[in-house]
Amino acid sequence: MNTVFQETKPEDIGRNPFKLIGEDWMLITAGTKDSFNTMTGAWGGLGIIWDKRVAMCLVRPNRYTYEFMERSRSFSLSFFDEQYRDALTYCGTKSGRDVNKVAQTGLTPVFGEDTIYFAQSRLVIECRKIYFQDILPGNFLVPEIDGFYPKKDYHRMYFGEIIRCLSR
Repeated sequence: MNTVFQETKPEDIGRNPFKLIGEDWMLITAGTKDSFNTMTGAWGGLGIIWDKRVAMCLVRPNRYTYEFMERSRSFSLSFFDEQYRDALTYCGTKSGRDVNKVAQTGLTPVFGEDTIYFAQSRLVIECRKIYFQDILPGNFLVPEIDGFYPKKDYHRMYFGEIIRCLSR
């Protein structure tokens, strides 16, 4: 497996963010070398805010990864080729409280300076947390949005300044 990454500018990612996040999915990872967790995400965004290049992801408070996102200064978003769809499905349906996702999927963690990502990734976006905001149901302007929350477990949005992008 080629684990050689090249640093690239966020502007040069060259992939449609709607497909990248919404269809290809990503692993959201936070923590330390000694203790981290990852989960699959399919909601988020890439853009500019406060004159910074940012990535935004959403995590529900009942997810184990939430605890790591809260404690960490940074997080990573890892994107994979289609051959890893089963691993992404597993990481989205199993809790790190109950299983070792790395052992079960065969993914290989790479420990960056302040983030953890995976050797099998085709693209990694490393972020420094700069803002969070809880989804507030009173702010929904169209009622169908509430349908995404039958358990009333509203997400927390995390904005991260992109500090490094790595690609194969």
